[in-house]
Amino acid sequence: MKAMHDWRMSWDDQQFAAQQAFTAAFPALTPAEKCQCFGPTLRWKTLGEGEGKVCLDDHGRATIEFERVPKAVVGQAMKETWGADWFDEGPGGFAVAEPGSYHYEDEQTYAEYQFDVHDDGTVTFWISYVKIDDIVTILDELEQALAAHR
Repeated sequence: MKAMHDWRMSWDDQQFAAQQAFTAAFPALTPAEKCQCFGPTLRWKTLGEGEGKVCLDDHGRATIEFERVPKAVVGQAMKETWGADWFDEGPGGFAVAEPGSYHYEDEQTYAEYQFDVHDDGTVTFWISYVKIDDIVTILDELEQALAAHR
């Protein structure tokens, strides 16, 4: 029982540290009710910039779901993170991608990526089941791109 207690305390510490990393990278995130991930959930909503959530599942994987983020912002952040055309969105990246859905599944890690480029110049995207440090990197790039966009 002591070993289980110690493990649980360590797990709680890791979840708290992940939340701190998420909010350090993207300060608009605030604690929210848990979602389908069943772990800590943070949400944000800023007029003209979009809204969304970041959460942890019970396996320690992170998911980000952001809606209606300006296309130029997503384009800049994703270009800095992966480069252009990683999702077949074109050599100019998401900043100039045609409206449509762009999807990728990583068979090695089971991570899933989907970007829906809308006619109104925004992007809704889901990045699921990735390592915490990968989500922190993406959040940091998004924050920097939003700051430049402002």
